[in-house]
Amino acid sequence: MTAEAAELGPSSPPDTGRSKYPTLRPRDAASLLLIDRSESVPRVLMGRRARAHVFMPGVYVFPGGRRDPGDSRKPVAAPLRPPVAERLAMKTSKRFTPLTAHGLAIAAAREMEEEVSLSLTPQSEAGSFRPDLSKLRYVARAITPPGQNRRFDTRFFACFTDEIEADTTLHQDSAELLDLTWLRLDDFGDLPLADITQSILADIKAALAKDDRLPFDRSIPFYHCRNGRMLRETI
Repeated sequence: MTAEAAELGPSSPPDTGRSKYPTLRPRDAASLLLIDRSESVPRVLMGRRARAHVFMPGVYVFPGGRRDPGDSRKPVAAPLRPPVAERLAMKTSKRFTPLTAHGLAIAAAREMEEEVSLSLTPQSEAGSFRPDLSKLRYVARAITPPGQNRRFDTRFFACFTDEIEADTTLHQDSAELLDLTWLRLDDFGDLPLADITQSILADIKAALAKDDRLPFDRSIPFYHCRNGRMLRETI
C-alpha cells in the first residue's frame, strides 16, 4: 500500500505569490519513533523517502503515513494506555473520538510493519496483525503549514526496541523507505532532514535526558501555524 509521508514539509511555504494549495485540509496521519536505548546514546530508526514521492522526496523520516478509514476498527493485542488516549484527544474537534485515537495508533503500527518490516504484534498472535498498542507513547503533534502540496495533522508515537518482541536487526527497506539507519540523537551527520523532524528529534533527546522512561502521561509539543508563523505549543 502506498503511504503518504507523515512528516511536515518546510516550516513555511515558499514565497511564490498566491499558493496553488490554499484550502487543503490536513489529513490525519501518524509516525512511529522506534528508539534503541541499549547504548549510551539513544538511536532512532529512520529511512529515506523515495525520490519519486511528490511530498518530501529524498529526505529522512520516521516510518509513518495516513490514517486509513479501516484503521479505527482493527483489533489489537492490547489497547492504548488511558493517559495516551486522553492526551491524543486534546486540542481536537468534536469529530475526534476514541476510535480516532485508536486508528491513529494502528496507522503508526501498520506503517512501521509495511515500511520497515518490524511488527508490534506479539509472537502469541503471529500470523495476524494485532499490535500491542500499550507500549506506545504520544510524543509530539505537528500540522503541515498551509500552502504545501500535501497537508497532514500528524501524531508522533514512540516505543522502545526492548519493549517489543520483533527482532529489530531484521528491518528491511521498502518501496516507501530506503537506506534505513539508526540515527544517534547526538549526531545527525549530513542526513537531509526536514526542520520539523530535527525539532522532534531534539524534543525526544531532551525528554529522554529528563526521564529515560518517557512517561505515558507526559506533556507533548504541538507544532502548528498561526497567522503565517510556526508555533510550538505544549499540550
